[in-house]
Amino acid sequence: MSSDEKGIVAAVSEEILISSANVGASSDVAIRVSNLSKCFQIYAKPSDRLLQMLARSFKRFYREFWALKDVSFEVKKGETVGIVGRNGSGKSTLLQLICGTLNPSGGNIQINGRIAALLELGSGFNPEFTGRENVYMNAAVLGLTKNEIDARYAEIEAFAEIGQFIDQPVKTYSSGMSVRLAFAVAINSDPEVLVIDEALSVGDELFQRKCFARIEAIKKNGTTILFVSHSGAAVIGLCDRAILVDSGELLGSGEPKAIIGQYQKLLYAPGDKQASIRREIQGEFGRSVVDEVSSCALPKSESVEAQVFFDPHLKPKSTLAYESRGALISDAAISTLSGKRVNCLKRGEIYRYSYKVLFHRGATNVRFGMLIKSTVGIELGGAVSAPNISESVEYVESGTEINVDFKFKCMLNSGTYFLNAGVQGETNVDQVYLHRILDACMFRVLPDAKNMTTGMVDFNCIPSWLVVAQQKNKVPI
Repeated sequence: MSSDEKGIVAAVSEEILISSANVGASSDVAIRVSNLSKCFQIYAKPSDRLLQMLARSFKRFYREFWALKDVSFEVKKGETVGIVGRNGSGKSTLLQLICGTLNPSGGNIQINGRIAALLELGSGFNPEFTGRENVYMNAAVLGLTKNEIDARYAEIEAFAEIGQFIDQPVKTYSSGMSVRLAFAVAINSDPEVLVIDEALSVGDELFQRKCFARIEAIKKNGTTILFVSHSGAAVIGLCDRAILVDSGELLGSGEPKAIIGQYQKLLYAPGDKQASIRREIQGEFGRSVVDEVSSCALPKSESVEAQVFFDPHLKPKSTLAYESRGALISDAAISTLSGKRVNCLKRGEIYRYSYKVLFHRGATNVRFGMLIKSTVGIELGGAVSAPNISESVEYVESGTEINVDFKFKCMLNSGTYFLNAGVQGETNVDQVYLHRILDACMFRVLPDAKNMTTGMVDFNCIPSWLVVAQQKNKVPI
């Protein structure tokens, strides 16, 4: 770095440290947001901006858009809080206000401690500077002195894993390389408050796991984390508490699993029902979240038939059908064992996944299959109708329609999942897909307030050691 650049690093570091010292360090609150509002001026055309400057307050050439309206909440020191909401709900605006990249229209924000933010890919990076130079500049903005950056540089470079590109201009980086470097700087600045806005979704799977492992580690060290994600599983697994934001308003705050359940309920609601559901959620959160979950839970005396249901608005938008090679799949659906069609399921129950296959040409050695996937495409499990070709259907005549039916026990935790349907066979010599539909059907597993399992799949892990310890009076339960 040049001497001028080093001077800038030192000056910025000093300014950040001084501003952090002004916040009362004795409080157990890391973030306090009070009656926060943000209004944007929306102009119909660029020339209206000039007219507004000339007219000043005599006439308005813009319309107001309130991205946030009177939002208040607190985050305790060492707490990890997830923020969820639909696209355009105000989540990113809220984080930008907390980090100081936007100024509020009303209300105030108090931050106790050094804050590091990962709001956008490489936010704060100068594309003309090399990665090395941007590390020093970005770390200085986060509050590190020149000596502190020198001491941590090797660890930052190792975590980013971008090799020789560290000495190349950032404008030559891919989006994945930018987020690697940005995250490496943020988590190595020893922040007391870490703010993350969905940026980790861009990295590859190995890097995402590496990032979440590091987040879990700094969480154990007492860092306060504010985390925005559309992944319900990530929020439930990582966060102590969750906040639901919609249309610029805070609808509720509480236990992550309950908040995610309400978020999904609002997300998949038909347009004409959303306003009433918003009011319902706001009203329910006037009580505790535990009460809210209990009110949504169905009595134990009710049968599974009464608890599960079919949501007509729960339809996949990502359906992709292969080219037909003599067969056509249709009518993919899930039902209970008694035949009731459903797509909102209860964990631990048995269901049927069925579809029809119409053969337009004769085919030999026919097999049928199904596959359950997560929203990001992870293959969670499935089955085929025969383990090998020798045990498949030897021949199917043209014009035949077959009803395919798979039974499966839903061992998935709360979330949204997709189902594939496929048929293989030989029309000439090779074994090929006669037809296949990706995301032919989707379903949602309903939240269970008493579920103690984690992740997406319930492996029936029983904490038997607790029983033994309790009998010996070693662990209070």
